[in-house]
Amino acid sequence: MSVGLDIGSQSIKIAEVKKEGNALWLNASGIIGYNGKEVTALSQAIKKLHRETKVTSKDVYISLPESLIFTRTIKFPMLTDQEIDSAIKWESEQYIPIPISEAIIQYQIIERRENASPPEVRILLVAVKKELVEKYVKLVQMAGLNVVGVETELLALVRALAPPDKSAVILDFGSTSTDIAISNKKGQLGFSRSILTAGDALTRVLEKGLGMQAQQAEQYKKTYGLSPTQLEGKVKQMLDPAVKLVADEIKKAIQFYQSEEKSDPPTSLIVTGGSSGMPELIPALTEMLGMEIVMGNPFAKLSLDAATAKKLQGFAPLYSIAVGLALKDFS
Repeated sequence: MSVGLDIGSQSIKIAEVKKEGNALWLNASGIIGYNGKEVTALSQAIKKLHRETKVTSKDVYISLPESLIFTRTIKFPMLTDQEIDSAIKWESEQYIPIPISEAIIQYQIIERRENASPPEVRILLVAVKKELVEKYVKLVQMAGLNVVGVETELLALVRALAPPDKSAVILDFGSTSTDIAISNKKGQLGFSRSILTAGDALTRVLEKGLGMQAQQAEQYKKTYGLSPTQLEGKVKQMLDPAVKLVADEIKKAIQFYQSEEKSDPPTSLIVTGGSSGMPELIPALTEMLGMEIVMGNPFAKLSLDAATAKKLQGFAPLYSIAVGLALKDFS
């Protein structure tokens, strides 16, 4: 059994995966909403979710918000694994904006390019404040669970959603941030970026533009979205500039990745996250970006019984991080 726990800005998601033979099964899953950031209430919500979903294991993998993590792709000469380990310790300081003494630093080797001139090793460097990790670990422990691993949201998303043998953009359209990842042909994270233009920002645009309360603006966004026909397209007209900003950031990410990787650009975009179900979002992004866009399905790599599949229909984008975390033991 392997469990992923995704503590989002407005909801908590959990997924438990088990292996039977060569197949991976979704053993349990669930979601619970919450308001406020009070630690005791949040830990109680996690405890309730774990109990009500009948997740069997108390050992969980958790993710940290992408906007609070520092991720860089760096290059080293063709060093051995031991030499890279030493080099990271000495050279991390120039790549991350927090004191080394206050940071937890991890890395993974993306690729060894022996045929490059000169030969090089590409490394994904991830750094986070110890204080943040300790805060999340304590929160989960208060819920009676054990944290067995911590990673970034985008690493989990890439594990759940990246297609085999081709590069792709993965867009996590959340409430408080929109995270952009590019996976390489090996299904590894090659680029990451987090921006603040997300679901809550779109709600504020409608709140101000239509002179309505936040709750009503949120409902308008979810109901009418980017539809050109609903309400004479007025909601779409107000939301378009913000969505175009997201599209422009995706274009910049692809250009940067292509210039760094010196390879073919990704041709498809996989959309996930709590704000991804906004009406007509995919057609709007397709028009702005001119590339194939699909809704992410984190359950594609899992087996589900018929009743579970029916129950989760339409909720798949919400579970991408939790499932990606739960898949860590099997990747």
